[in-house]
Amino acid sequence: MSTQTQELTALETAVGLENSIIVYNDDINTFDHVIESFVQVLDHSFEQAEQCAWIIHTKGKCKVKQGEYDLLVPLCSAILDRGISAEIN
Repeated sequence: MSTQTQELTALETAVGLENSIIVYNDDINTFDHVIESFVQVLDHSFEQAEQCAWIIHTKGKCKVKQGEYDLLVPLCSAILDRGISAEIN
């Protein structure tokens, strides 16, 4: 990794552009509930929400939204309020 790339990565992290909402798989929520939640809360298209749900199901987790920390907090809270396991990383 070049010095310029490392500096850019450090800057993005410092300003919060590297934050992500990560959703984890569980045995409680249905695909329909997760997809509907992503469409309503995260403004995903149906296709994007469905792809994320499949990734969560097969890999155990998925980054579903990236952005500034302050903008992700209410979105993550809304996902958690729907009984879906998530965190900001």
